Amino acid sequence: MKISVLGCGRWGSCIAWYLDKIGHDVLSCGLPDAPEFIQLKTHHCNDYLVFPETIEVSADLGYAVNRAEVIVISISSQYLRSYFQEIAQYALEGKTIVLCMKGVEATTGKRLSEIVGEFVDESKTPVAVWVGPGHPQDYVKGIPNCMVIDSNNREVKERLVKAFTSELIRFYIGKDLIGSEIGAAAKNVIGIAAGILDGLGYTSLKGGLMARGAQEIARLIEALGGNKMSAFGLCHLGDYEATLFSPWSHNRRYGEAFAKGQKFDKLAEGVMTSKALCKLGVEHNVDLPIVGAVYRALFEHASINDEIQQLFLRSVKDEF
Repeated sequence: MKISVLGCGRWGSCIAWYLDKIGHDVLSCGLPDAPEFIQLKTHHCNDYLVFPETIEVSADLGYAVNRAEVIVISISSQYLRSYFQEIAQYALEGKTIVLCMKGVEATTGKRLSEIVGEFVDESKTPVAVWVGPGHPQDYVKGIPNCMVIDSNNREVKERLVKAFTSELIRFYIGKDLIGSEIGAAAKNVIGIAAGILDGLGYTSLKGGLMARGAQEIARLIEALGGNKMSAFGLCHLGDYEATLFSPWSHNRRYGEAFAKGQKFDKLAEGVMTSKALCKLGVEHNVDLPIVGAVYRALFEHASINDEIQQLFLRSVKDEF
């Protein structure tokens, strides 16, 4: 299968490496002036992995789109709309778009597949999402994991799961696109909350955070028309180890640095996603206490300790 992976960051480079490893014809495409692209183009490696010679590296977006049967996109979620405006200039009919990032558009509250759906006819250019746990640092060591591919098109997601599954990644067929996307995006916000707890020395509270965070996101998924049980699957709860505990998690590390008053320069998708989820919570009348606490700490300079105290002082409720 001819696949072009658009985006040369940590996850994009890992996807290209993985898809080549299992036998696909892969091109890795990035922005010509981006440091991560320059590193891959010049040295055929980055801080995480080494590309085999079988992977082509190019900055020619038109060439990357035109050659591909499947276009995998792995960039910062908040830039998807502007990036897709460029992609949409090329002929996309008959191709499949696979989104491998986790976020919600902060300005509109739209899921990423909804953004792409504004540019393509999904009956001719189907859209899928690839979500779930895993880090490049583990995959390159041969440590396996499980992930999910979801789409509104049953045939497409079945075909992708069959084509992408290997001994390194076991894929499952998602059955709830809304839940898969919201759950995957929201776990990054919970990851920031986990990092804040680590930074404060409250790591033992992460068990409670996991239990209540999953319940909170389940309510939002249901209000948006999805299956609340998706929050307890691989897209969300199943990704908690990689996001709330792993030393590789950018969102957890961002939260820990924030709590300690330190700077963290890597991309943490949960920052803007907290803003987007708060917007959705207000629009759909869903109480999101943990997401709201993260948002207020990040954007309104609220005291972290005050926010935690307020969570504990909330009115008594049944657990379920």
